[in-house]
Amino acid sequence: MNTTEFIELENKLGAHNYHPLDVVIEKAEGVWVWDIEGKKYLDFLSAYSAVNQGHRHPKIYKALIDQSQKLTLTSRAFRNNVLPLLYQKLHDMTGYEKFLPMNTGAEAVETAIKTARKWGYQVKGIPENQAEIIVASENFHGRTTTIVSFSTDPDAYANYGPFTPGFKIARYGDLEDFKAKVTNNTAAILIEPIQGEAGIIVPPKGFLKGIEQICRDKNILFVCDEIQSGLGRSGKLFAHYYEEVRPDVVIVGKALGGGF
Repeated sequence: MNTTEFIELENKLGAHNYHPLDVVIEKAEGVWVWDIEGKKYLDFLSAYSAVNQGHRHPKIYKALIDQSQKLTLTSRAFRNNVLPLLYQKLHDMTGYEKFLPMNTGAEAVETAIKTARKWGYQVKGIPENQAEIIVASENFHGRTTTIVSFSTDPDAYANYGPFTPGFKIARYGDLEDFKAKVTNNTAAILIEPIQGEAGIIVPPKGFLKGIEQICRDKNILFVCDEIQSGLGRSGKLFAHYYEEVRPDVVIVGKALGGGF
């Protein structure tokens, strides 16, 4: 099959939820990808940060092969000899005390939302079902129904209502607007340290530090979504390191899976 035939087959049988470039990739290694015609491309996208380490990194690939020959799945009904080592590695890298692996980045965001709400009720004392989370305009945190409920992008939320309540939107980079949105029922502020889908938007210097201060002053959880910006994508382990802040919750994904 040639490029045109692959594209026609995909368009015929696949749901049209995306608009990919008309290049059919066949193989990849490091920073390079090749299409089925043999043309070579430099991959600047890195699968939206899922392959920050490069395609088919030999060390990661070897670990995948070695583990697949021994054990691939236990479910959480049983313990295994790998998960505790992951926790230890993450602890050594970040200094955080607890970790909860999920299946996808969007699921991790949903779990962070649940965690913040539960903390709000059980620790902060917010009245039941009244918790609020402040998010930023032009945000992107995933495509589940709850997450698109607080999107400002019509492509993300149009025709998917009714939406999940409990979110307030403040202008990204505007500390005064974030302060104005805070109430006694605010459980968390959820932001990207660098906005991805919005166009790689770096906030004004001091913004993250200001968000952290708001959270400390008002007893609010600071939740940082590093799914796209984290694990080396910005030049540091996490993008929030540039302002030397310490979020209460950090959400990671994509590159965490090593591109597999």
